[in-house]
Amino acid sequence: MEQGQPDRCPAPAKMTQKTADNAPIHFRLAAEADQARLVALVNSAFSIETFMEGTRTDDKRLAEEMSKGSIVLAEDGSGQLLACVYAETRGVRGYLGMLAVDPAHQGKGLSRQILRAAEEHLRRQGCEAVDIVVLSLRTELPPIYRKFGYAETGIEEFHPAQRLKFGAECHGIAMSKKL
Repeated sequence: MEQGQPDRCPAPAKMTQKTADNAPIHFRLAAEADQARLVALVNSAFSIETFMEGTRTDDKRLAEEMSKGSIVLAEDGSGQLLACVYAETRGVRGYLGMLAVDPAHQGKGLSRQILRAAEEHLRRQGCEAVDIVVLSLRTELPPIYRKFGYAETGIEEFHPAQRLKFGAECHGIAMSKKL
């Protein structure tokens, strides 16, 4: 990823881009300078995943992700990081993962907004469809992604970066959406 000014992502079409306090939300691609803030955001948002040992990401893992794809982020007018999602182009298909919303801003529609911004980013890269993988232990997520237009397409083996806690069994639920 080049240093300097981060690339702006277009706002999702036909959406009011405001925070709960009516401040504008800006979407852009993350730059290397955002890495420390992104690690903190992701680990905070994923602290709910108590079935894994350790944190969700670290500087090394995030740098590896950023070298393969992009991270679309949402921030308010003051530059506060609100949400992020990993986006990777894989031919005519895109992949989204590691969706994280600041816990203080969850439940306010940011997931839908950042997904739309990331989908638009993938569309501009020539993608015709997008894939995600939801962990089976996060049973609340498939219904939410269905509301966002995703449909289950299969089951995948889960290869976690860190160990699962004793007794936890998990697989991936593959979901897709046409762009």
